[in-house]
Amino acid sequence: MANEKETVVGHILKAAIYSRDGFKTAWTHEMAFRIEAMVIAVLLPIGFWVGQTMVERALLMGSAMLVLITELLNSAVENVVDRIGKEHHMLSKQAKDLGSAAALVSMLTAAVIWGMIAYARFVR
Repeated sequence: MANEKETVVGHILKAAIYSRDGFKTAWTHEMAFRIEAMVIAVLLPIGFWVGQTMVERALLMGSAMLVLITELLNSAVENVVDRIGKEHHMLSKQAKDLGSAAALVSMLTAAVIWGMIAYARFVR
């Protein structure tokens, strides 16, 4: 239940601190997140150049950010599963595999979007 004395500003500040801590945790403990973040840091300016319209730019940048979002959620699932126990359990494996599959789908989605827009810009 929410703290009745908490203000909107206080709630937003706490949420910002939790988010900062989440990014710090992902950067510190998740190699996949670090790699993806560095690749995306390079791709975002390129996407601004490759995209000829604001919609194309939004698709390029949004699909890249979707990869980070999915990786953060995948890491969260993995941490929760590991918190429950390290012993092998089929449901734990399935949860981790599903998170990994989601991350892969987000990367493939981004690759298709980037490829289609780059093709339209440079080949057609």
